Amino acid sequence: MSYLVGQVADVAGVTVRTLHHYDEIGLLVPGERSRAGHRRYADADLDRLQQILFYRELGFPLDEVAALLDDPGADPQEHLRRQHELLSTRIEKLRRMAAAVEHAMEARRMNVRLTPEEKFEVFGDFDPDAHAAEAERRWGGTDPYKESQRRTAAYTKEDWQRLKEEFDALHQKMAGLLARGVPAESEAAMDVAEEHRRFIGRGYYECSYEMHTGLGEMYVADERFTATYEAIRPGLAVYLRDAMLANAVRNA
Repeated sequence: MSYLVGQVADVAGVTVRTLHHYDEIGLLVPGERSRAGHRRYADADLDRLQQILFYRELGFPLDEVAALLDDPGADPQEHLRRQHELLSTRIEKLRRMAAAVEHAMEARRMNVRLTPEEKFEVFGDFDPDAHAAEAERRWGGTDPYKESQRRTAAYTKEDWQRLKEEFDALHQKMAGLLARGVPAESEAAMDVAEEHRRFIGRGYYECSYEMHTGLGEMYVADERFTATYEAIRPGLAVYLRDAMLANAVRNA
C-alpha cells in the first residue's frame, strides 16, 4: 500500500513542503511514483520518516540525521534504543526544568524572595507555603490580602527573619501564660493577643478585630495551623483563639 504526499503530511503532522524538501535533499525519497509523476510513500518510507522526525525532535541537523540513517552498519533497533535513551534524558531534564519553574512560580506567588536553603533557615519547621495557600484561598480577593502581597513583595531575608523572631516571641509569651494557668480572658492574655493583632498590622495588613478573631478560629479549625501552635505548647491554639476573641470583645 502507498500513500500520497498530502496523506503522509496529515498523518505525520508535517507540511507537504517539508516532505518535498526531504525528497530534494535525498533524506526521504519516496519509493514510488504515480504515472503522473506524483510521489507515493510506502510503509518503509513512513518508517524512515518516523526516524527522521524522532531525530529532528531531539535537535539533530538534517545532515546528521541522513548520516545516521544511511549508515550501512546501523540496526533499526539500535536507532530506537538510541532515541529512547536520548528522549529519556530530555524528559528528565524537562522534568527538572518544570520543577524549577514551578518553584519559581510558587515563590513569586508567595512573594518570598528566598532560596530553598534560606527559606528553611528562616522558617524552620513552619510551613509558609501552607499558610500562604490557605490565606489566598480564604482572602485572595480582599484588600487586606492585596495589601499583604504588596508589602511582602519587597521583603528581604533579613525582613523575614525579623518578623519570624517577633512572631516567635509573641507565641512564647502566650505559651508562658498558658503554662502558668493564666486564663485566656485575663488582661495579660488579651494584651498579648492585642500585640499579636498589631504585629500583623505592622508586618502584613491592617487587621481588624473581626479579622483577628477569624484568624483565631482558623488556628483551631485547620489542623496545619493547629499543629504549628501545638508544637510550641499543647493547647496553645485554643488558648490563643480564646484570647483573641476576648480581646476583640474588650475592644468592641
